[in-house]
Amino acid sequence: MTSSQPYLLRALNEWIVDNGFTPQILVDSTHPDLNIPDAVRAGDKVVLNISPSAVRDLEIDNEYVSFVARFSGISHAVLVPVEAVQAVYARENGQGMMFPETERDGSAESAESADSDSGLDNKESGPKRGKPNLKVIK
Repeated sequence: MTSSQPYLLRALNEWIVDNGFTPQILVDSTHPDLNIPDAVRAGDKVVLNISPSAVRDLEIDNEYVSFVARFSGISHAVLVPVEAVQAVYARENGQGMMFPETERDGSAESAESADSDSGLDNKESGPKRGKPNLKVIK
């Protein structure tokens, strides 16, 4: 099953813009496929303004968020893997959504194969339970 994150990212971005606010994304700046100017990388995370007034050619597809933005007056093409986006929110009021952290080595695929290898049905979830331990109290 495909990730819901890019769909939610597109929807929340549209919702924030439609309400007249400034959409921002919180990005894991240590992701190897992240393409932003080095001067912007201050720590493990970076906040990027993706409002229509701040960027050009914004595209949010199922794998990447891409746009052109100016940093220190110089235009740069920015490429952000969707899996590196940790949150999308409105700058003015903080409303938005945080996304669960994902591992970079294909954790969704490895999780699916682990479930199929363990012999668990999709109907069974949670730990296997033994015989109930109940006592009659009078």
